[in-house]
Amino acid sequence: MNEDLVKQFWQQFVSERPELANEDTPYKVEYFGDGEAMARELLDLIKAGEKTATCSLYRMYEYHDEKVADEGSFNIVTDYQGNPEAIIRITDIDIIPFRSIPEDIAEKEGEGDQSYEYWYEAHENFFSREMDSISETFEDDLPVVVEQFDLVYKQ
Repeated sequence: MNEDLVKQFWQQFVSERPELANEDTPYKVEYFGDGEAMARELLDLIKAGEKTATCSLYRMYEYHDEKVADEGSFNIVTDYQGNPEAIIRITDIDIIPFRSIPEDIAEKEGEGDQSYEYWYEAHENFFSREMDSISETFEDDLPVVVEQFDLVYKQ
């Protein structure tokens, strides 16, 4: 991640949208997905306004000792190399078992054909890779953090 670029991006955002945040407002910096191509695809969907939700395994928050975001918090979304391109604001957070995630989340995630079947299979594969990376096994009753968000700034 290029910290200088991220700081400049945040400063540009707060100067253009001072009603939303200021320089002292906390934010998280992240890319979505687990590889360069996926990060690019998901970032492009966010910037196009087609992706307004994301899901993460709660187990990964535990494993990395990270806190789940709060509603109203900001994320600077980068490409895989850490270049900032979008800022989202979390509007809703739920933690529910993977198998209980409602079908409308598939459409809000904006991926593939936006069907629940596509979403389920893609996320089952993704979450299985994540669990493999920590030598654990994915089960469909594992809790998932479902974040819905608004795009508030893009480059």
